[in-house]
Amino acid sequence: MGQMLRRLHEVNQLDCAGVKRQSVLKCEGFPDLASLPPELGLTVLSYLNPTDLCLASCVWGHLGNDEFLWQGLCKGQWGYTSVYRRARNIPNFSFKRLFLLLDEASLTFNGEPYEGMNYLFEHEILDDDPEEIARFLHTTKKLWPVRKRQFLDGRRDVLENLVKLQNFQGQFLPNALRKFFTEFSAPTQRGNYLTEVIEKFSQQFVACNPQIGLSQDTVFMLCFSLIMLSVDLASPHVKNKMSKREFIKNTCRAAGEVSNDLAGHLYDNIYLAGHVAPSSHCEV
Repeated sequence: MGQMLRRLHEVNQLDCAGVKRQSVLKCEGFPDLASLPPELGLTVLSYLNPTDLCLASCVWGHLGNDEFLWQGLCKGQWGYTSVYRRARNIPNFSFKRLFLLLDEASLTFNGEPYEGMNYLFEHEILDDDPEEIARFLHTTKKLWPVRKRQFLDGRRDVLENLVKLQNFQGQFLPNALRKFFTEFSAPTQRGNYLTEVIEKFSQQFVACNPQIGLSQDTVFMLCFSLIMLSVDLASPHVKNKMSKREFIKNTCRAAGEVSNDLAGHLYDNIYLAGHVAPSSHCEV
C-alpha cells in the first residue's frame, strides 16, 4: 500500500512538472506582433515577401496592410511608375492594390508586351510617354528581356530614351556590350533593329567615355566585330576559329583609330569571358 501511494505521488509530480514545462514553452514561443511596439512589428514584417505579407495581413491586418511596407515592395520591384508622383493626390490610394496591379501587368507583359503596357496605361499607372515608359523599363527586373525587345522593336522612341539611361562610364567595350544585351536581349538575326540598337549603344558609349579617343563610327564597327568574333569562337559549327593575329589585322585595317594593343585586348576578353550576348547569341 505504501509503495502504491509513493508511486501515485511520483506520477502527480511528473504531471505537474509537465504542465509547468508546457506553460514555460508557451511563454517562450514567438510573441504576438500585435503586442509589440508598432515599429518593431513592422520591422519584422518588412523581411517578408509579398505572398507571406499577404498571409500575415490575415492575422495582423493593421500591420500587414501597412502602406509603408507595400510601398517598399512596389518600389523594390518596380523602381519607377508615373503614379508614384501623384499617389498622394489620389483618394483612397493603396500601395497594396498597386502592387497587385503591377504584378498582373508584368505577367501580362511577359505573355504579350503590348497588352501588358496597355494594362498599365488603362489603370493610369504609367503615362504613355516615351521617357516615362523608358524609366519604367529601366528600373524593373520583373520583365523578360526578350519581351522588352519585342516591345522596343515597335517603339523606337522608347528605345532611344532607354539607351540614354544606360551608364557605361569606365567600362571596357565588350563588358559594356554584355551589360547592354543583358537588359535589351540581342536579336537572333541581323537586321534593322540590331543595327539601330548598336548605333544608339555606340553613341551612348562614346558619350560616357569621351576619353577613349574613338569615334562613334569606330565603336559601331568594333561592336559588330566583337559580335562576329563571339559567334566564331563560341559556335561548335565553326571549325577554323579566327586567330588573335587575324582579328588584330582585320580590325586595325578596318579602323585606323584602333591600335594593335586595343584589338588584342578585345580578342582576349572574348576568348576568356565568352560571348558578348550570352543569353541569346546573335547570328550575323
